[in-house]
Amino acid sequence: MLYELHELRHQALSPLMMWMQANAGLFSNPYSVLAYTPFSRNFAAGYDLLLRLGKRYEKPEFGFKETRIDGKSVAVTERVVLDKPFCKLLHFQRATSRKDPKVLVVAPLSGHYATLLRDTVRAMLPDCDVYITDWVNANSVPLSQGAFHFDDYVDYVKEFISCLGPHTHVISVCQPTVPVLAAISLMAANKDPCMPLTMTMIGGPIDTRKSPTAVNAFATQHNHSWFETHLIQRVPAKYAGHGRRVYPGFLQHMGFVAMNPDRHRESHWDYYSDLVKGDGEGAAAHRRFYDEYNAVLDLPAEYYLDTVKFVFQQHLLPQGKMQVRGELVQPSAIRTTALLTIEGELDDISGSGQTEAAHALCDNVPADKHQHLTIKGAGHYGIFSGRRYREHVYPHILNFIRKYEKTQGKSRPVVETEK
Repeated sequence: MLYELHELRHQALSPLMMWMQANAGLFSNPYSVLAYTPFSRNFAAGYDLLLRLGKRYEKPEFGFKETRIDGKSVAVTERVVLDKPFCKLLHFQRATSRKDPKVLVVAPLSGHYATLLRDTVRAMLPDCDVYITDWVNANSVPLSQGAFHFDDYVDYVKEFISCLGPHTHVISVCQPTVPVLAAISLMAANKDPCMPLTMTMIGGPIDTRKSPTAVNAFATQHNHSWFETHLIQRVPAKYAGHGRRVYPGFLQHMGFVAMNPDRHRESHWDYYSDLVKGDGEGAAAHRRFYDEYNAVLDLPAEYYLDTVKFVFQQHLLPQGKMQVRGELVQPSAIRTTALLTIEGELDDISGSGQTEAAHALCDNVPADKHQHLTIKGAGHYGIFSGRRYREHVYPHILNFIRKYEKTQGKSRPVVETEK
């Protein structure tokens, strides 16, 4: 019922959204007389802000058309390598014959689209052959495709790694660190020939008992049935996934905003002020961030509930009790894959030590293949997006990948990183 009410709200507000859009134009368009009246900028800014607060945000595009390699512009083509019901494996194919490290970026299935990692990928394109998991909005997956559980996520990751073959480097950001570690552990236990060379885990909930955050506290303060009763909804009839049980993206978005309401309020006020002052650069930066932040997808109910239970309530992986399709997940089976963990000092989603906990679990990985990096002053998003990521995190990741890259040709040089 809540999902239907959400859709009804959007339909009811649609005429109002069109009216506000028209008024924003009337008070800002240089060909409109109203644009030259007193307080025209204030009115235009107010209508623009209200429009952005009330409209629906669709899935953004990655938008990569080119990158620069060795000082030259190189075309980039987005290609679907594997098309699964709940995820597409995308390849950002570069028009170059250069043999760079093959990298699989496993994006979160936690409310936002994979495009949230646009900065992550953009920085890598000049140096790496990049693939990414592009998760499908569950409201568009027909019921005939069946359910999608935590075990299915692990199976997808194993299939994607096998598709790319040996000598792949795997990077997981936030939520997928757990299923990715589970997948690679199972591959190691079964002596899979496609074991990745490295695994980089960024800001993930490997062990949420360490430095628990508000996200972790919320998960432990409610039992499993509460989540199923209060948060799981049926997809309305207008979508291809009609009838599928999901954790709606709009509920997850409300949770995101509720974690830092003051910060979002200040950001919207700054946006309004920038429009009034005519600061186009500041307003554009706000739009870029919130066009991404406000675009959310629905999660399959089975996967969401499994994750809450296994990762945040029962802590199965760090306790050595996690099973996938009846097979015990043993990170100690990993012996050859190098491990890098990255955390943000001020991360309020995955607390300090939660990602680093992977090192103790992977106790048979040689000591010289363990690395950990804490980024001072960085929050959750700062460790995979923005200036800190580009200047401090990515150079470290690139050095780590190149250190273990196995190619027939000459190894490419490492880059300088700040000590």
